[in-house]
Amino acid sequence: MAELRIRTEIDALPDVPRKGRGAVSNRPSGRFDSPDRITTDDGWGGAEPDEWESAPSQTILGIDTAKRIITRNNSPDVGFDRSINPYKGCEHGCIYCFARPTHAYLNLSPGLDFETRIFRKPDSPELLRAELSAKNYTPAVIQLGINTDAYQPVERTEMLTRRILQVLSEFEHPVGLLTKSALIQRDLDILGPMAAKGLVRCGVSITTLDRELSRTMEPRAATPQKRIETIRVLRSAGVPVSVMAAPIVPGLSCHELESILEAAAEAGAERAGMIIVRLPYEIKTLFEEWLRGHFPDRADKVLSLIRQCRDGKLNQAGFGTRMTGTGPYAQLLQQRFALVVKRLHLDKPRPALNLTLFRSGSPAKAQLSLF
Repeated sequence: MAELRIRTEIDALPDVPRKGRGAVSNRPSGRFDSPDRITTDDGWGGAEPDEWESAPSQTILGIDTAKRIITRNNSPDVGFDRSINPYKGCEHGCIYCFARPTHAYLNLSPGLDFETRIFRKPDSPELLRAELSAKNYTPAVIQLGINTDAYQPVERTEMLTRRILQVLSEFEHPVGLLTKSALIQRDLDILGPMAAKGLVRCGVSITTLDRELSRTMEPRAATPQKRIETIRVLRSAGVPVSVMAAPIVPGLSCHELESILEAAAEAGAERAGMIIVRLPYEIKTLFEEWLRGHFPDRADKVLSLIRQCRDGKLNQAGFGTRMTGTGPYAQLLQQRFALVVKRLHLDKPRPALNLTLFRSGSPAKAQLSLF
């Protein structure tokens, strides 16, 4: 008689980098979950680690319902009080993305779930129209796609960002955009005329000029060269554009700071900004896991330099320091940034966007003027 054996240990598959994805795993689970999540082998697949590494991770698109589309904030660290995010989660897969922890509120992991479980807001243009039509609405610059990129890959088919821009153009409402995608070039037919009226400004985020590092750190975002080209195309269309060297990762990409700004200035950028990498909540674990998986030879150095910029920790949450960092190393980065910005004239005054053209009520239903 065969001996009955009970399996008491879980055969966990190894956490390894996956092609086309940023996070190495779905661990840790969201901070609101008690169980952790691991991928296991039930004995039926028979996959070897190399085969598991090359297995594709499919993107699943869901629906996010909302009653309002304009989100308000009172943070002293940002220069706006309202924003629109047509998507939750981001397929770009940037390992450093500060928005990753928001997936924990959905009982999903800020790891692979964040970049494979994308939620769209299909009625966002209609919600925006209703909010702008309200009698008590007062216009101010709306930032589009600040939490997650409004031009991430799914936008090619969903076109929510384009439809939102069409509504904003119709109401002649000012908007700011920040992206690392070349897809923004698709909407030049809207952005160009808006720019001519002083209704739009754009920012392009560039973290590195190293194509290989970019593909590892932000696997489904546009290449650095495409982003430089996007700056050039936007400026040619008359759209004010700035470059964000963000985030700068000490010990990994910080040596490229001057080169990034030089390339952007040559392409036509008028202003520049810089943010030192932030690792709030679960991102600390995800980033270290990614770093040790891809750059084991320098992981300890990078983590040490980040701690030197964050008062001995991997993250600072306090207003006023979370973007700039603290300590001698952070000060050195800020000094380098200030010098190159001055040298390249990337400190031009930023003109205020035009608030006087806003058409209150519903322009589509408004009575035509006789004159």
